[in-house]
Amino acid sequence: MAEQIQKKLQGELEKYQQLQKDLSKSVAARQKLEAQLTENNIVKEELELLDDTNTIFKLLGPVLVRQDMEDARVTVAKRLQYITGEIKRYEQQMQEMEKRSEQQRELLARLQHDFQRAQSKA
Repeated sequence: MAEQIQKKLQGELEKYQQLQKDLSKSVAARQKLEAQLTENNIVKEELELLDDTNTIFKLLGPVLVRQDMEDARVTVAKRLQYITGEIKRYEQQMQEMEKRSEQQRELLARLQHDFQRAQSKA
């Protein structure tokens, strides 16, 4: 009996560890998006300081290419919208993972309790 519980406990522990790894990856991805959001907000602020007489260049690979002011503003706005949407998606994903992780932790606690009880009976 104790061996069966121990095997199940080991399997559930592996599931829990995988959930934790996935959660860590999501947190890292979200942090990267936050950095991009900050960077793009700075670009937006800088573009707002300029007028139409200023020249803007966009870095494409190793080359600077001239870009229209309005195109630059639209591009940055779209990028900000995309990044914000991705951050929200990651937040929802992380909440779901945290909920599943908590359920898995409760299951592990019950299995560990059952295993200890089975060991004491044997």
